[in-house]
Amino acid sequence: MDARPRPLAPSSSRRGGRLLLVVPFALIAAVTTVDVLSPPEVHLGPFLIAAPALAASFAGPRMTAFVGAVAVLAQSVVAVARTSLTDLNHTYQIIALVLISVIVTFFAHLRERDESRVARLRTIAHAAQSVVLRPLPQRAGPLHIASVYLAAEEEAQMGGDLYAAARTASGTRLLIGDARGKGLDAISEASLVLGAFRVTARREEELPELVGHLEEGVGSAEEPQSAADPGPGRGPGPGPGEPADGADEAFVTALVLDIPDREPVVRLVNCGHPPPLLLRQGRVIPLDTAEARPPLGLADVLTADARVATFPFDVGDVLLLYTDGVVEARDDSRAFYPLAERLTAWARDDPPTLLDRLRADLRSYAGGHLGDDAALVAVERLAQT
Repeated sequence: MDARPRPLAPSSSRRGGRLLLVVPFALIAAVTTVDVLSPPEVHLGPFLIAAPALAASFAGPRMTAFVGAVAVLAQSVVAVARTSLTDLNHTYQIIALVLISVIVTFFAHLRERDESRVARLRTIAHAAQSVVLRPLPQRAGPLHIASVYLAAEEEAQMGGDLYAAARTASGTRLLIGDARGKGLDAISEASLVLGAFRVTARREEELPELVGHLEEGVGSAEEPQSAADPGPGRGPGPGPGEPADGADEAFVTALVLDIPDREPVVRLVNCGHPPPLLLRQGRVIPLDTAEARPPLGLADVLTADARVATFPFDVGDVLLLYTDGVVEARDDSRAFYPLAERLTAWARDDPPTLLDRLRADLRSYAGGHLGDDAALVAVERLAQT
């Protein structure tokens, strides 16, 4: 299971617009009826201008023009019923109604053109994001995998959170991470890490070497100016381990895991990321490790070796990987989401069911709006067949 938001279909707003068309036509009918029945000194014709103006806010230019034409016809009926078409008052009302209808029809055309352009851009963005954040396989050797991505921004499909899986000759490797910041910069950093993982994860290298390649992937996003050539009018560059003044340091927290097919363990390197949770026989066990290294991208600032931690991971166990958008979600009282406490009620569920319940509970806890993107990956070890 890979649950990610899908872009809204361009026709969905149009279907809603068709239902709203009842409003301008009902307005035309009501104004026409009341105007015909009103005393001679009362003129309600100017209210008919509201009909094409309302239609222009949600309907296309053709329908807006049609509503305007109906309004002009209704004003003509009122003129004939009350005096005549050549009556000066009604003539000016009809002319004004025609002009307003033409103007709002033009604006409806501009709005529809802009909506079509935005819809195309959303479709392209969704396609690009689907390439960057590919769905995880439901099965990988003896593993059953499910994933959920919850974007904080409305109608977004991807932010700075990331996950990926790769099969090797001896097992499965998984990655989950969270790029610093939001928007396009975070997506760019996430794509670099994902690209480096997909290129190198299948090689028969140890986890520290794989983490080194991911570190290089984050570092490739920055092109610092050489200290030997600081440029005209500038002094020498910063010393080793010192970020340049005003530099916006980029980094990605990450968990890199290796799960062998024939060995009941999970090996992981924690790069400043929230620790995974192991669900075993109804219990929730945090896999904290003292060997955590700094996030990817901070190796020049904080040097640390990538040390591998090993934990038991047997048949029936479920491993939950998550980003900080989950545990940093807040309720109305500003209390953080108690992930480990909530999981105890679903600790025996399979990965898809677990994530479905967790996603619904997280949304409800945060009042339907997350403060940050959140990614969840659940991995269950099945018996070898």
